[in-house]
Amino acid sequence: MTSGHYSDKDMRTEAARRRTFAVISHPDAGKSTTTEALALHARAIGKAGATHGKAGRRATVSDWMKMEQDRGISISSAALQFEYRDAVFNLVDTPGHADFSEDTYRVLSAVDCAVMLIDAAKGLEAQTMKLFEVCAHRNIPIITVINKWDRAGLDALELMDEVQERTGLLPTPLTWPVGQSGDFRGVLDRLTGDYTKYDRANSGATIAGEVTYPAGQATELEGDAWTTAVDESELLDMEDQNHDQETFLAGKSTPVMFASAVLNFGIHKLLDMLVDLAPAAEAREDKNGEPRDVAAPFSGFVFKVQAGMDSNHRDRLAYIRVCSGVFERGVVLTHAATGRPFATKYAQQVFGRDRDVVDEAFPGDVVGLVNASALRVGDSLYLDKKVEFPGIPTFSPEHFMVIRAKDSSKYKQFRRGIEQLDHEGVIQVLRSDLRGDQAPVLGAVGPMQFEVAEDRMNNEFHAPCSLERLNFSLARRTTPECIPTLARERSVEVLHRSDGELLALFSDRWRLQGVQKNHPDMVLEPLVVS
Repeated sequence: MTSGHYSDKDMRTEAARRRTFAVISHPDAGKSTTTEALALHARAIGKAGATHGKAGRRATVSDWMKMEQDRGISISSAALQFEYRDAVFNLVDTPGHADFSEDTYRVLSAVDCAVMLIDAAKGLEAQTMKLFEVCAHRNIPIITVINKWDRAGLDALELMDEVQERTGLLPTPLTWPVGQSGDFRGVLDRLTGDYTKYDRANSGATIAGEVTYPAGQATELEGDAWTTAVDESELLDMEDQNHDQETFLAGKSTPVMFASAVLNFGIHKLLDMLVDLAPAAEAREDKNGEPRDVAAPFSGFVFKVQAGMDSNHRDRLAYIRVCSGVFERGVVLTHAATGRPFATKYAQQVFGRDRDVVDEAFPGDVVGLVNASALRVGDSLYLDKKVEFPGIPTFSPEHFMVIRAKDSSKYKQFRRGIEQLDHEGVIQVLRSDLRGDQAPVLGAVGPMQFEVAEDRMNNEFHAPCSLERLNFSLARRTTPECIPTLARERSVEVLHRSDGELLALFSDRWRLQGVQKNHPDMVLEPLVVS
């Protein structure tokens, strides 16, 4: 079966235009600001929002949740699509806070490339490294951006050494800063030898002006700052730190550029880099390891489920990454997990919180399916021949709380809210016969997930609740045969997770080690993200 009126050649051409990527960073490295600046340069928005701290965040397109705007952090994920040159970008924004790393992991399953943002003053920070490791595990090519070069920071060559030592990637800068950190004048283009000089414009709210000069004029304009940049670039040449597309795509090297997202310096060059270097949408392997050709009939998988985006419409939005074929609104797909039909009458392209009806989408695109109550994270949808993509594993929870409804008359809303948050993956819901449905246990990777859950239970589901901390800090997968023995152990509790896993909770690693020592044959397996 063909995809409507599109030929195989048409579908391959459209897939080749797509660049689907995420920006990863430690909190406060400038991720939301970079997202806004990219959209601004691609003319997707008129003025960048995240340029003046928390107050300016209220205008951003990617951070739409109230808690994000109030706290100046990214919690949910947003998908932004825009065009630049002849490419179609799908920028899948990710939570920047470490407590939401599980959500970020899901998003990274849907992208083909990542932009790793590094704060010039702080270098590679803990959350950046954690996300880098996920990208490395998934063989996602990484473009590195040294951000905030307009502020005092580390030496550029020292940063290159740190990137290589800590990630194992060979940094291959395509641009090199003219002026030390805190005195950002422009960049040396290492491919052409030209100088691009930057001018401030509205403190970064609009596109910064830039003028390109040949090397001879650059010497006259910048003097010693230009000479230093040239000398340092030559040192990189001597170490063979020059871009190689093959090693970049193989995850062995990382192209590097210098920027100041808050001033919109270098963003134009980042867009060009993404068009010229980032991989296009290509065949994805299914769960059996068979590549699904981009021109095959439609297939895609759910990497995010989000509700509460529109207070006027209590709907649930499932983000689908299109893997093959053409998505056409109105077509009836098959839900791989159940074999049941799934109608796509309500399909939207999601630009932050704003939505537009989408009639068709191609490999690499992200589509929002409305009222997708049957879909869960990791589910596959397809046309014609069945295909299932690898599932998206859940992280091991490290924080646990019992949740109860404050008002027994609101128990129906309470139960519906818990089911919804579990379905979206906002929180992990654990139950046991002993505790019953009225007091489920919530498991989280980070404590701020509890705040999001409580806020949504109160304001979205109108089911005020109370949370009580449990003295557990790690979980292990176990089996039904082990329950009687574990039940006799102190500081241990066994609960069922909604995905069918049976989890044994322990107060600390010493308690776990004690149980393992006393019962060496007991099944207590780590929940490993793969």
